[in-house]
Amino acid sequence: MKRRDFLQGLAAAGAAAAWPSWPPAGHAQGQSTLGFRLTNVTAAAGLQFQHNNGAYGGKLLPETLGSGCAFLDYDADGWPDILLVNGMDWPGRKRRRSTLRLYHNNRNGTFTDVSHSAGLDVELDGMGVAIGDFNNDGYPDILITCVGQNRLFRNTGKGTFVDVTRSSGLAGRAAFSTSALWFDFDRDGLLDLFVCNYVKWSAEHDVFCSLDGKQKSYCTPEAYRGDTCWLFRNRGNGTFEDVTATSGIFDSSSKSLGVAMLDYDQDGWPDLFVANDTQPNKLYRNLRNGTFKDVAVAAGLALSTEGKARAGMGVDAADFDNAGRPGLAVTNFDNEMIGLYRGLGGGLYEDVAGRAGVGLPSRNTLGFGCAFVDVDLNGFLDLVVANGHIDETVRNIRGNIGYAQPPQLFLNQGNGTFRDVAAAAGGDFAGPKVGRGLACGDFDRDGDVDLLMTTNNGPVFLFRNDQLAGNRSIRFRLVGTTSNRDAIGALVRVFYEDSSQSRLVKSGSSYLSQSELPVTFGVGPRDLVARVVVEWPSGRTEEYKNLASGKAYDCVEGKGITPRSAF
Repeated sequence: MKRRDFLQGLAAAGAAAAWPSWPPAGHAQGQSTLGFRLTNVTAAAGLQFQHNNGAYGGKLLPETLGSGCAFLDYDADGWPDILLVNGMDWPGRKRRRSTLRLYHNNRNGTFTDVSHSAGLDVELDGMGVAIGDFNNDGYPDILITCVGQNRLFRNTGKGTFVDVTRSSGLAGRAAFSTSALWFDFDRDGLLDLFVCNYVKWSAEHDVFCSLDGKQKSYCTPEAYRGDTCWLFRNRGNGTFEDVTATSGIFDSSSKSLGVAMLDYDQDGWPDLFVANDTQPNKLYRNLRNGTFKDVAVAAGLALSTEGKARAGMGVDAADFDNAGRPGLAVTNFDNEMIGLYRGLGGGLYEDVAGRAGVGLPSRNTLGFGCAFVDVDLNGFLDLVVANGHIDETVRNIRGNIGYAQPPQLFLNQGNGTFRDVAAAAGGDFAGPKVGRGLACGDFDRDGDVDLLMTTNNGPVFLFRNDQLAGNRSIRFRLVGTTSNRDAIGALVRVFYEDSSQSRLVKSGSSYLSQSELPVTFGVGPRDLVARVVVEWPSGRTEEYKNLASGKAYDCVEGKGITPRSAF
């Protein structure tokens, strides 16, 4: 069945859907004017990058999907650097050389391309990126997902990287990989690796699809068989064991594009949500014995409210209503709307996109990267979405929004609803883009979170967040000792007056991308946070009281907390 026909049915059903009563009463109303501005500083920052999707007219499926981006502190100097994933020309169609790009943060608002000196100026058919310190040496390592062989680059701690794909045991597995993340699923203090795979595809066995029976077009995922995701357990000696089959993850019907870590049942063990394209989404519950069970149907996350599988692209998980439970956002194809899932407790979710003000504005867009981030630092997580279609010929369809599409910035009103303020955010943020990857990080260390966005076969965009209303933040960088050094899986809660917020330290999320690991809480005009509780992956809990806002803090497991002199 053609995706277009599939979606027409969804649109009709979605228009008639009835929404249960929500939002909750008693939440403060949002501000009527923006308290921030997004400034496009791409050129001023020195980010000269052009993504190469390899397209030459052959309409090969992978051309439509790349690529991702990441904030990472590769040299451990406390300043976020930037990694951009690139594709390459198809074999026999060589036109130009395109490589991974690593940009070093110069601490003055600019970046220097250090790809060559770091050993990362390598050509590969890259898709996504996941950042994690898999050997606990204090320096983040890089996993690049590819069409073909994924690549693992170990950080030497000397400003360079070494390709350890073969020695780590990850070689010899060719697939169409997309998003990935690092997490410690068995809580042994070592980061394990989860990799999404899309469909079984190769250039040699590409399927001919056509809208008119003559001219080739990009195929929908229904034209291909699905493929299983992979789970690799970290042995602790630099190698990984493939435990896909024994862990309960194996599922050859999946067509996975996005993955997020969350503790959906709040038992202290990391679970996974996987966004699938035209197949039911998966929610892998961690059974705490090395295995997982898919509970997405029972949780209400597998299908749309009409009982249909949607085209899941990107995903993020966060406590967006400050209820103490993780919610989810899932981007989908046009005519399908974003899925916005609120946790009800007891492991159950409901899609509140329609009445929360996210559904209708996203009906005509095709979303990829997404992220919950408190853009205005008022204490409520907002939702940023990168949009863009997959085929430039979509502009010929009457009434379609187009190939390049404006991103969206849904500002959380604090009362259970959101409003799209992208057009008022400034800095060309709302300009139409063929958006794909999206990552967040405080690159200028001024206490708010900036946005990095990639486009398919186009440039990268860096938007600096400038606060205008005087709202403040408090930031935490966690270092594990018994837990994995990155503290991925740690939960941080802040309490003040009668309110609380929570953030999970996490890899993955969004689409093909990786945001910074330090967590940021907006606290409005408050000068003081009454209490902070850190729940470490090891099971240890630590508490700190009366912390000043407007600062960043380093938290080392078992060794206390240290304020920085500045963010």
